[in-house]
Amino acid sequence: MQLKKCVVVITCAVATAAALSFAMPAYAQKRPSANAAPDDVFLALRDASRSDDSVTSVSLAARLPDYVIPSYVDYYRLKPRVRDFTAPVSEIRDFLARYDGSAIADRLRNDWLLALGKTGDWTTFDEQYPLFVLNDDVQVKCFALNSRALKGQNVADEARALLTSPKDYGQGCSDLIGTLAQNHQFSESDLWAQIRQAVEAGNTTVARRAAIFTDNGDVSLQQVIDKPALMLARGPGAGRTSHELYIIAIGRAAKGNPQQAATFLSSASGLTAQEQAIAWAQIALPASMKLMPEAIDYWRKTKDAPLSYEAYQWKARIALRAGDWKMVKSTIDAMPGSLRSDITWTYWLARALREDGQTEASQRLFQSIASNVSFYGQLATEDLGQKIIIPPGPVPPTPAEIAPMAQNTGFKRAIKFYDLNMRYEGIREWNWELRKMNDRQLLAAAEFARQSDVLDRMVNTSDRTKLEMDFTQRFPAPHLTEMSANTRPLGLENAWVYGLIRQESRFIKNAKSYVGASGLMQLMPSTAKYVAKKIGLTEFTQDQINDINTNLLLGTSYLNMVLNNLDGSQALATAAYNAGPGRPRTWRSTLNRPVEGAIFAESIPFNETRGYVKNVMSNATYYAALFENKPQSLKQRLGTVAPRTNTPTDLP
Repeated sequence: MQLKKCVVVITCAVATAAALSFAMPAYAQKRPSANAAPDDVFLALRDASRSDDSVTSVSLAARLPDYVIPSYVDYYRLKPRVRDFTAPVSEIRDFLARYDGSAIADRLRNDWLLALGKTGDWTTFDEQYPLFVLNDDVQVKCFALNSRALKGQNVADEARALLTSPKDYGQGCSDLIGTLAQNHQFSESDLWAQIRQAVEAGNTTVARRAAIFTDNGDVSLQQVIDKPALMLARGPGAGRTSHELYIIAIGRAAKGNPQQAATFLSSASGLTAQEQAIAWAQIALPASMKLMPEAIDYWRKTKDAPLSYEAYQWKARIALRAGDWKMVKSTIDAMPGSLRSDITWTYWLARALREDGQTEASQRLFQSIASNVSFYGQLATEDLGQKIIIPPGPVPPTPAEIAPMAQNTGFKRAIKFYDLNMRYEGIREWNWELRKMNDRQLLAAAEFARQSDVLDRMVNTSDRTKLEMDFTQRFPAPHLTEMSANTRPLGLENAWVYGLIRQESRFIKNAKSYVGASGLMQLMPSTAKYVAKKIGLTEFTQDQINDINTNLLLGTSYLNMVLNNLDGSQALATAAYNAGPGRPRTWRSTLNRPVEGAIFAESIPFNETRGYVKNVMSNATYYAALFENKPQSLKQRLGTVAPRTNTPTDLP
């Protein structure tokens, strides 16, 4: 339950940042005293390193000569100097050799590769890149392709497949685009596609850097970004650059008013047929994000224009809302292979094929994903005429299998980090150890996590098994007595509440989100106060919010209020718990016909809420199968969402 609180929190954060723009960093304000405990010094060291304060990092690290996790002391001391390019290469190599094979060594190699790419030391970069194990940093991947391109290798196809999400770009991806433009591996169309995509995603810095390689596009692009109305008033003009800038101006205007942008485009002259189609896509995407009824017509005008990954998906979603299965199929068929193979679009392609009468092809696609224990795997199972069941569990791990997990040094570091509330570091250490484990080892590691009372790691670890699946590990139900005491008087389903908690907090009792939500059910202070008042909990204080009984009482009470406020629809209420009750009411009001719950969920315009609803409803179905010991239907749980006029609510 996060999105609905972001507006106030972000506003406050911006105001605070402005007020404290000249204040000392937080870690400096709480610099540990001379007799501070080692853990406190270590936490301060972590904060100094995060802030790239190399002087303070070196000073604090010197106070921890015998700390229990020496590799992280060394890392935090070294990292700021790697990032500001002042660390001696010999010191970096010594660290990597000393901690070879560890998660933190791989993390430092990531930092170093970024620094090497930024300074253009391709000899050292090429030496180190094959040793980078996780290789999950888009910028590093961009630098790697750039290194190859500078040597004359053709990497254009790999670059097109990688450069799909401009929000993740940095110098590495900007440099790659520039190199491919200069050596003509990227055509003018490729370059403008990257520029449009970056502007579309709001990363105007990347767009401006790419525009340098067009004919005077960088200067004009900034003008178009800042004042698109001036470009629209002048019209498309003549020449490729002018036309491309006009298309971008259309997209910028459409973010605020798609209908007005459509009026401009309809009267524009001089654009080629494909340029017009691309321009309509610039209008269709923001119209889709607003769930406007005109969006489907805008998408139809895009014909077979090349689209961004985001645009392809929204074209398919709007077609689903409209019930246009032919457009669903043609859109998925046109997607790049890496996107088309995603389980989401495999499922909807199967549905489109079935609507087209291609029963055998549809069945084959359903069968290809039905074994996947996820939202779309469950739906595919039902489309094959079966219900959702819990597969037979494996033989529980033996004490002999669990014993090595208790001795695993990476797990020990992870547990220490959890004790320090350094969950990010703990998860990194834990997951690093799981990389090469087989199913039996994963089950044993999950059981060790249960015994260590880190249920989030139990769930995530058990989720990785391929053949031996223990659903009691994947879907635990701690505090069932307390839960039932709160849900029974409300008539609320335990399975649904557990499905929500599994997504909200992963059963971390003291979980606190970046926006301030707390506890198992991730309650915001303002929501907790509102609910406490409504149910007559007169002596409630904010320090009770992490108390399990209080958190469950307030959380289930609020969830019940939301459910009743949204006509008993779990799909709508789940969306409301994450995004606020007003938003699903707005989304429902934009429908022009009743749609199945899966289509409503897939077309939620917030990425976080879309994934949240699908995961919670999938979780709840499995919990119901466990609790009731009988087959379940996700489709029935999702129900149908019908259009209804939006009316205000006072629920927070």
